[in-house]
Amino acid sequence: MPERTDTAVADPRTPPSIEAAEALLARPLLELVFEAATIHRQHHDPRAIQCSQLLSVKTGGCPEDCKYCSQSARYDTPTGRSPLAEVDEVLDAARQAQANGADRFCMGAAWRQVKDGAEFDAVVEMVRRVKDLGLETCVTLGMLQDHQAARLAEAGLDFYNHNLDTGRSHYGNVIGTRTYDDRLATLERVRAAGIHVCSGGILGLGEGPRARAELLAELAGLDPQPESLPINQLVHVAGTPLAEEQALPWTEVVRMIAAARVLMPRTVIRLSAGRTEMDEATQALCFLAGANSIFVGDELLTTPNPSPSGDAALLARLGLEPLRRPDRTCSTAAATDAHDPSDG
Repeated sequence: MPERTDTAVADPRTPPSIEAAEALLARPLLELVFEAATIHRQHHDPRAIQCSQLLSVKTGGCPEDCKYCSQSARYDTPTGRSPLAEVDEVLDAARQAQANGADRFCMGAAWRQVKDGAEFDAVVEMVRRVKDLGLETCVTLGMLQDHQAARLAEAGLDFYNHNLDTGRSHYGNVIGTRTYDDRLATLERVRAAGIHVCSGGILGLGEGPRARAELLAELAGLDPQPESLPINQLVHVAGTPLAEEQALPWTEVVRMIAAARVLMPRTVIRLSAGRTEMDEATQALCFLAGANSIFVGDELLTTPNPSPSGDAALLARLGLEPLRRPDRTCSTAAATDAHDPSDG
């Protein structure tokens, strides 16, 4: 859908203030959703949903202390440790993801930072070979250096995911082993290498509205703005310090989606972790408010995700269609045929 230029939306060249983002989040919900939906239609096909699938290629044992994470070595969680997957194993998973409706394949390794050596060489090869399948590629590997970002770019990496997680004022209550500025520095290295930025946050970490406004202002103030922005809800994992944190009302998730769309008109906004806790009506309102990407597949790294058949049925009921690119497809029919674990 061609972009229109006659819309009074946020100018990406003028970073929004935290106060402006806070005021946006405080608006009456349906008024905010209406504005966001209007902006969304001016910049995106409102029926198209981009589909990604995420695979953990190295699980558990992370030295970071992120209080929400099942993969931190500091907490006793149900998630075990596994070594880096073999390249051919990852390729098989990518082919299956493509058959099940994904057009982007994302790979995550539970590392604090990338270290040069055989394992990073293997990840670079994974990127190269997944790209050769005709899929878009994304990785999340922790912090990295300029030469490592350059190697990933040369291999054909399309997106690097590195979330800011929450607002700066609340960040220290959630993570103590990596600073906020460390995260921003990684995003700068990714951008300098010519890789698209995927960065968002997690809702329900015990933060207040001010911290959510800070997160939005920080992301919207990046120059250029992120091409991809995941909005996650906290998945309550037994053994983590935030396991008993109270869930946010569904309205706050919709508010964040809508405010992100107003502030970042051209960004692809991904409704990410926590969808298993959302009913279909809430997801529908998020799509109306500007969310236009989801993860498909039964699992997101180590947490549950709606079944492929369930997602295909939901999109069909809403009249939405997986994004179709000229050189690849993202088929709901394939997703409908995928195995649903509830079938036994």
